Amino acid sequence: MTADPRLIVALDLPDAGEARRLAETLGTAVSFYKVGLQLFATDGMALARALKAAGKQVFLDWKLHDIGATVEKAAAALSDSGCDFLTVHAEPQVMRAAVRGRLTPELKILGVTVMTSLTDEDLREIGYGHTAADLVERRVRQAIDCGCDGVIASPHEAARVRQIAGEGFLVVTPGVRPAGASADDQARTATPAAALKAGATHLVIGRPITAAPDPRAAAQAIAAEMAGASTSDF
Repeated sequence: MTADPRLIVALDLPDAGEARRLAETLGTAVSFYKVGLQLFATDGMALARALKAAGKQVFLDWKLHDIGATVEKAAAALSDSGCDFLTVHAEPQVMRAAVRGRLTPELKILGVTVMTSLTDEDLREIGYGHTAADLVERRVRQAIDCGCDGVIASPHEAARVRQIAGEGFLVVTPGVRPAGASADDQARTATPAAALKAGATHLVIGRPITAAPDPRAAAQAIAAEMAGASTSDF
């Protein structure tokens, strides 16, 4: 089975060596990987470059969040990595800086709207006066205005994001779980087929694959489920 480029496997593992071994196990079943904060603290960029050299696509899930000048310089520094996606927090100043700083349009800038682990109650505790759905909608409109290529949003908001943004806008959804899988620490989840039918362009899936007894078989099973859903339904 050819790897589905809409499937992004989250390499949320203790170190780059373990991540490389998993990528070798997955082989041709997966073509797109997320390198996140856990690996950022060790050898994440070296891993990202190695994956690119092996012909894979790479999503740098760094969630940049700093003053505009710093984010702009960071986006410029990351542009030469050849990586495909880069996340920043969906605050207008941050998003504008990242778009301004990148040196190549091949590096897609994605605004992180609301973390999929957060509920409406969590947002109230933080101090927001919006529900998750309302805050996502606001941040999607801001991301479009800032020139971002897409957003990170839960499957629960994917349909509304697609309605607002139209075609050609990336909607990358974490919190995706195959039917019967544990939600773990995710609060707003959906199955792969449901997320795609709602308008997601890419699905980020970690533990259902990385913690499976047979990760390659788990990835292939998810890809098979995805094959039955179409992002053209929106």
